[in-house]
Amino acid sequence: MSTTLPLQSPRGLVTEALNRFVADVSEALPDIIAGIVFLMIAGVGVKVIMTLVRAALRRTVPGESPVYRQFVATIVAVFLWFGVGLSFLSVVGLDGIATSLGTAAGFLALGVSYATSNMIADAVAGVYLLRDVDFNPGDTVDIGGTTGVVQSIELRKTRLTVDDDTVVRGNAEIEKKWTKIGDTVTDQETPSPAGD
Repeated sequence: MSTTLPLQSPRGLVTEALNRFVADVSEALPDIIAGIVFLMIAGVGVKVIMTLVRAALRRTVPGESPVYRQFVATIVAVFLWFGVGLSFLSVVGLDGIATSLGTAAGFLALGVSYATSNMIADAVAGVYLLRDVDFNPGDTVDIGGTTGVVQSIELRKTRLTVDDDTVVRGNAEIEKKWTKIGDTVTDQETPSPAGD
């Protein structure tokens, strides 16, 4: 048995659609207002946290290049704003979308971190090399059989002058096996305490 719907006039359809729209907006309005208030409070919170993070970075790593401090601050800001975005979706009643985005972002982050693992290793080693007082531009070093003078140390790579040529090496490779030439103490040796 089939049922037939009564035909409505175009005017009746428009009126019914408008009534439904107004009812849905009225029902969603408290969630939307709560979401806007949440975003304003979260925005102020993120700005305060980022100010504290930048101040802490300036205090804890004062001699570092601004690139390193900006890199760390950017990573913190991305995580904070992503968390705010997911929380906003939950506040306005879109929990399913927030959960799906969080899960998708986790898988995406896993894939990106795997794909960029060498770059991340170079950046982490670069932070150590930039902070190492025994590894500076102008120093003569041996890196796995290659002897040269350090020209510059960047976050991911280091430039060396070797026989009037410029050699560029990833910091992860350098950090594992460098030796300073002309010094008795290298990164792999520790001086023995007096009296031993």
